[in-house]
Amino acid sequence: MRWALVKVCLAVTTMVVVAFAIPLGLVVREMARDRAFSNAEREAAAVAPALSITTDRDQLERVVASAGADSGMAVHIPADGDQKGDRTGGRTVGHQGIDIGRQRAAAEDIATVRKLGRASTTEVPGGSTLLQPVALSSGAIAVVEVYVPESEVSNGVATAWAVLAGVGIALVVGSVAVADRLGVRMVQPAQKLVEGAHELGEGKLGARVPEEGPTELRLAAVAFNSMADQVVQLLANERELAADLSHRLRTPLTVLRLNAASLGDGPAAEQTRAAVAQLEREVDTIIRTAREAKPQTAAAGPGAGCDAAEVVRERMGFWSALAEDEGRKWRVAGTERPVRIPVARADLAAALDALLGNVFRHTTEGTAFAVDVHNGEDAVIVLVSDAGSGIRDPEAAMARGRGSGSAGSTGLGLDIVRRLAESTGGDVRIGSSVLGGTEVRIWIQLEGRAPERRGHRVRRRRTGKLVSTFNRSRSLP
Repeated sequence: MRWALVKVCLAVTTMVVVAFAIPLGLVVREMARDRAFSNAEREAAAVAPALSITTDRDQLERVVASAGADSGMAVHIPADGDQKGDRTGGRTVGHQGIDIGRQRAAAEDIATVRKLGRASTTEVPGGSTLLQPVALSSGAIAVVEVYVPESEVSNGVATAWAVLAGVGIALVVGSVAVADRLGVRMVQPAQKLVEGAHELGEGKLGARVPEEGPTELRLAAVAFNSMADQVVQLLANERELAADLSHRLRTPLTVLRLNAASLGDGPAAEQTRAAVAQLEREVDTIIRTAREAKPQTAAAGPGAGCDAAEVVRERMGFWSALAEDEGRKWRVAGTERPVRIPVARADLAAALDALLGNVFRHTTEGTAFAVDVHNGEDAVIVLVSDAGSGIRDPEAAMARGRGSGSAGSTGLGLDIVRRLAESTGGDVRIGSSVLGGTEVRIWIQLEGRAPERRGHRVRRRRTGKLVSTFNRSRSLP
């Protein structure tokens, strides 16, 4: 479209320039010619009064010299016998004619002008001549010849044509530039709209189109952005639904499993435990399928997030009741003051429930656990630790958290936690806790971007110091 507009504007402007420049060039040339011959007529008219008074050569030469055109002017006065001399015996009687100046015109042209009595121009080598008839007092017709060189006829024509050509070229170039800018103004918004559609189709839900350009393209951009917002909202609702399923279904199932474990022996108890286990597997399958089918969503916008301390206190209020039933000691640290993180409240709650559910599921009754929160300058650290037997192969556990699902575990809990941390540029580490069991360390980046490698090491060392401080200060009652 851009080049089409440029070509159309180039063709139209060129036709307009040619239609006006050629006639103007011809008019300029004719005006220069008329100016040159008008000057010649004025020079010839300056000599005419003297010719009507006298035909004396000396006086006429002085008049021609005073006219300032002695080099290009000639005066041709005929002999008396040429007009009305008496004839005797077939011979014309009269004085000789007078010729002043250089004659350039042909004698036949001079005779024709004298006979017709009208001014005339004729071509001569190097230019043209103006032949002006003048009546003498004797009744004869003299001819004043004024030479007009070709340089005078074309004086200023080349300059005028050059100016016209320059103006025409400037108009063409200017029109092409304007057409190109107009084309860019129309094409760029359309290209951005196409790019935005491709990005949205590839799952980049943060893709938006600037609302600029012509009215139609602005309206199209508004409609596209509105559609993208609706898609993001629908997918966010789906994500909230998956998190809600994890929160509402897995946590009660953990309680049911623990209660079923305390039923003792017997066919009914075994059937109950088997039914709870099967139901838990089915729920895990449904939730895992929903998370895997969910495309990558856009990052949280400015101002999005929650208070991590408040969420930790709320979830620990739920799990503490189960801990008391099983005789588990527990503690919470670092939740005295608000700790803002760029994570949705439901996502953090689902991650905590997943980790605490693993503690209750994979450790024996009476095993202590703790949750610690630290608010650093550029990151927030959440530590979930227990006093169980620990994890023999942390790398394999993290691999299950990336979707490999083996060794009797679905890996769904660690997958939830990993997605939470990586959405902020952080990560998850599994290690040994001071309680003697497993410690899951969640690094939540506050800046919303992945740290550089060097800074990553520095932060990790800083985190180690912070964790060491935690470990020295943590003690279960």
